[in-house]
Amino acid sequence: MFETLGRFTYRRRRLILALTGVFVLAALVWGTGVFGALANGGFEAPNTEAARAVKTIEQTVGRTGTDVIVLYRSSELTVADPAYRESVEKHLNGLPREDVVSSATYWSTRSPAFVASDQRTTYAVLTLAGADPERRLESFHTIADAVRTAPAGLEVQVGGETAVFDEVNTQTEHDIVQAETISLPIVLVLLVVVFGGLVAASLPLFVGGLSILGAFVVLRGLSLVTDVSVFSINIVTMIGFGLAIDYALFVVTRFREQLAAGDDVEAALVRTMGTAGRTVAFSGITVGVAISSLVLFPVMFLRSMAYGGAAAVAVAMLAALTALPALLGVLGHRVNKLRLPVFRRRFSGSDHGAWYRLAQNVMRRPVRYVVVLVPLMLVLGIPFLQAQLGGVDHRALPDGASSREVTETLQSDFAGAGGSDVLVAVRFASPPADPASALAGYVASLQRVDAVESVRVGGYADGVASVVVHTHYTAQELPARDVVHGVRAVAAPAGTSVEVGGETAALVDLLDVLAERAPWMAGFIVLVTFVLLFVAFGSLVLPAKALLMNVLSLSASFGAMVWIFQDGNLSGLLDFTPAGFLDATNPVLLFAVLFGLSMDYEVFLLSRIREEYDRTGDNTQAVALGLQRTGGIITSAALLLIIVVGAFATSGIVFVKMIGVGLVIAILLDATVVRALLVPATMRLLGKANWWAPAPLARWWQRHGFREEAVEPVHLEFANQ
Repeated sequence: MFETLGRFTYRRRRLILALTGVFVLAALVWGTGVFGALANGGFEAPNTEAARAVKTIEQTVGRTGTDVIVLYRSSELTVADPAYRESVEKHLNGLPREDVVSSATYWSTRSPAFVASDQRTTYAVLTLAGADPERRLESFHTIADAVRTAPAGLEVQVGGETAVFDEVNTQTEHDIVQAETISLPIVLVLLVVVFGGLVAASLPLFVGGLSILGAFVVLRGLSLVTDVSVFSINIVTMIGFGLAIDYALFVVTRFREQLAAGDDVEAALVRTMGTAGRTVAFSGITVGVAISSLVLFPVMFLRSMAYGGAAAVAVAMLAALTALPALLGVLGHRVNKLRLPVFRRRFSGSDHGAWYRLAQNVMRRPVRYVVVLVPLMLVLGIPFLQAQLGGVDHRALPDGASSREVTETLQSDFAGAGGSDVLVAVRFASPPADPASALAGYVASLQRVDAVESVRVGGYADGVASVVVHTHYTAQELPARDVVHGVRAVAAPAGTSVEVGGETAALVDLLDVLAERAPWMAGFIVLVTFVLLFVAFGSLVLPAKALLMNVLSLSASFGAMVWIFQDGNLSGLLDFTPAGFLDATNPVLLFAVLFGLSMDYEVFLLSRIREEYDRTGDNTQAVALGLQRTGGIITSAALLLIIVVGAFATSGIVFVKMIGVGLVIAILLDATVVRALLVPATMRLLGKANWWAPAPLARWWQRHGFREEAVEPVHLEFANQ
């Protein structure tokens, strides 16, 4: 099949490149419009009690959300001065009424909660027009310039939920540009070092560009039928670009090897597709399956990451199997043009290089390596046992962001503005004559819940009353969850049904959904990966070993995440504010992505080991030769991927930074400790048992299994002139 694809791409190379050019133009015109088509937020679980409670209140009593908070500060006037009031009200009255549904200030409410301890700072709460976050964001964009223009004698800062979304979107676009600015020059230099020439080095960038543009097209198409989070762009750039470079690296390297072995261009391309092309396809399917498992969660953020990640991997794989071979067919031997003398490559048939010697050294003492490294990896994972999961709040933004400063000012300077609210939707079977009297006993019971400061009836309409329960704990603090559980434990008044919502309740429900779906996701990934690895290598032992190796690297990576981001170690170096917990969706996302990436390198390494084992029947020699022939390429691919994803560690959004750092740690551990040391050691200990399968499955695999064509490679080594 893949040999046929190789012949087809060679003979139709100009047509394929012409179609690729048309696709690129269409993607540039239409696909790049994806930034304006993506949704905000999406971290809540839909169809939960918390979501239903908020929806019920909004559809009956009405929205009273703090979409925008305008913080006013004066260096001379106090809030009691008439001139202060006049200036604020004039500022607010100048905002378009079609975009601002309502506003609340100290002077309209006479609530002391609106006045800071210095008596010179106050704030206004704006509720925007719009039935969903996207419409409210449009309203905010309409008023943004006006609301940020300070009235005479006052300073203004803007915050609130919608302002946070707007800053996150702006920061995300900035971070993507920054990450590409950092990573692209470094990647280009490293590619020149790896390939020794400018023409070959440019090909992975060609595939990376196709991957990103293609994923943008897919995401914009999906946004027409479902909500897609703006954060999906980050995973497209990280995973799509990184894996595209990896796949191109393997294909181009094998193609150059075959040319050096004496094949003509067509034969070299056919053999490349029959070996590296098959492995790229299998790797793409494996990584895509792992990332697509995120669709099992009903959370828009995770589903969007599945859409973006799977789209990026699929396009990278297709580009590496079609457009890249077509371009190689056109270039032929010119793929080696524009070599730089200092990085000139020479070709050698030696099978006993540094990677071979390393493998032999490990396999002479396999027990020692296993006994030392396995406990070490487990120890690194111990901090994850103490992991606390939370949600996204203002601390996700960088220090100095306007909306973050507004929230922190409210928490520190306004005595009545701290804490958080639990919202209760009470639906009456029969409308009461006096809702307040009907709810008096229920309100008194809620007031007795631990850590509840106040309870009030927020409004009543259409048989539904909203009850607001206030606690001094902020929404993300762990004790606030106990308040939610306490409120939910209070019996509903007779003749009513009750649903409890609010930010903390939404987080509690999200954690429940994640805990419920996570085992299904893990089971799906493990089962599908096990089957795919059996199809690839004809063994039941190797898939089990690979899964155990993944558990080790994942546990070490997750332990590092807790140590860094929850406990706050390296917060100064990485420039973030530790929240004391991990974003609840991040471990799930990292599990899917890291599992897929680990299998990516596993497939490349074991494919060559299996090829050698089929040729020699010697397990030890096959492992040493397999590592010799892939060690340098895997290390180069891992280094390039680390550069691409590591650039996102500079992100101003903390949970994006966490993804970048987590991926760097996991890839580094996987490409060094696992692939270079633990895989040779464990395969030496298992011996021929590595390749065991029951007789019926072994016979099936001999007829139908996935395997690379046995082609004697020519090995690449560096030599300075």
